[in-house]
Amino acid sequence: MAEPIALTIGDVVELRKTHPCGGRLWRVLRVGLDIGAECLTCRRYVLIPRRRFEHDIKRFVERGPEVVAL
Repeated sequence: MAEPIALTIGDVVELRKTHPCGGRLWRVLRVGLDIGAECLTCRRYVLIPRRRFEHDIKRFVERGPEVVAL
């Protein structure tokens, strides 16, 4: 099993498939078993299973702030 990708809140990613509105850029707003993401074209918020979201990532456009573990 592959190691999960380190996603943080605030990351902007480009996905392989386009959203029905035509947008490909998404901002990560929730991280967990499901990923909550907002389309940057139409502002629609969706929950996507983490495995599917990680598979669909084409590239990171912008990284969110790094979280320091205590």
